[in-house]
Amino acid sequence: MKGLAAVVGVVFLSPILLAGAGMVLVSSADAVQSNSFSSCLSDIDSDKVAEQVTKILDGASGKDVHVEGLDLPAEQVPNAATIVAAGLSLDVPKKGQIIALATAMQESRLRNLGSGDRDSLGLFQQRPSQGWGSAQQIRDPTYASEQFYKHLLKVDGWQQMTVTQAAQAVQKSGLPDAYAQWESLATALQSAIVKTFPGAGDATDDKDVNQGEKPSTSTAGCTPGQDGSGFGRIPEGNVPKGYLIPKDADPKARKAIEWAMHQLGTLYQWGGSCTNAHGPDPMGRCDCSSLMQQAYAHAGLTLTRTTYTQVGEGKAVSPAHLKPGDLIFSRGSAARPEHVGMYMGEGLVIEAPRTTKPVRITPIKDWDILAARRVL
Repeated sequence: MKGLAAVVGVVFLSPILLAGAGMVLVSSADAVQSNSFSSCLSDIDSDKVAEQVTKILDGASGKDVHVEGLDLPAEQVPNAATIVAAGLSLDVPKKGQIIALATAMQESRLRNLGSGDRDSLGLFQQRPSQGWGSAQQIRDPTYASEQFYKHLLKVDGWQQMTVTQAAQAVQKSGLPDAYAQWESLATALQSAIVKTFPGAGDATDDKDVNQGEKPSTSTAGCTPGQDGSGFGRIPEGNVPKGYLIPKDADPKARKAIEWAMHQLGTLYQWGGSCTNAHGPDPMGRCDCSSLMQQAYAHAGLTLTRTTYTQVGEGKAVSPAHLKPGDLIFSRGSAARPEHVGMYMGEGLVIEAPRTTKPVRITPIKDWDILAARRVL
């Protein structure tokens, strides 16, 4: 998985609207930095990294942000956030997330590469011929991250191994000692990124990786009970008992939430306009972005139509400081997310999830948030 071809493609793929996927060609000299960082990344200023990473995740231009060890932070930090989010969704402890980040740093410098040694692809340079999935799947950062974690969790005793030992057990690289140089940067990135996710934090350090429960909700940036877990299991298409739109919600956000709640239980329709979700025409039903668009249209606010464009609406906000009415994005990458929902307050999100599923309310702890936008 090591050597990269002279020309590699950086590809942003989506299982939806594949025709819109773009490709930018870069040279291998740009894609892969030299191993000279091994001597200068052992003493990372974690506070400085956190400051710069937060700027990127809050929407700052990469031109004005410098993260030691990252040459293209505007591209690399969102990919790192995707890796951390995938780890959180699978209940992987902090160390596992650090191992994944260090691996991706070595394999691709946190870039979603379109080629590599033989048929290697993506963030982790996984190979279709070695059973990692199809080329399209591997080039999906979320899928690639999940596959890395699933392989890591199968390694007996990985938590007692060094970062480089655990990474090598998964990757079987020709340069087995190379991962160690990225451990300090990976640790700093994980620490900075995890704080931006509601319901995430150091509680994962003490979890058994085989345990099926979610991490504790008493974490930095999210008060206990505000991750939606207090409502218990929420039947699809229903409002959880005890939920009320927060009194301090913006009036337009309140109207948007109320309208969206009236669509609960209607089936998802990709490409549906959400103009008559209860009617007989399937194309009048909602997909994730049309639900957001129409909810805010009924509140007097115009939004664009797709998830890809809605992620540029309003202003970026930290997922740790959401307000009712904020749009939250998941799947794909922060720059090109594939799903959107609306935060309702009280740790709940309303969404049109996917084909065969109805418009529903879900706890925010079930979301891997890549970006959040305040449109009011």
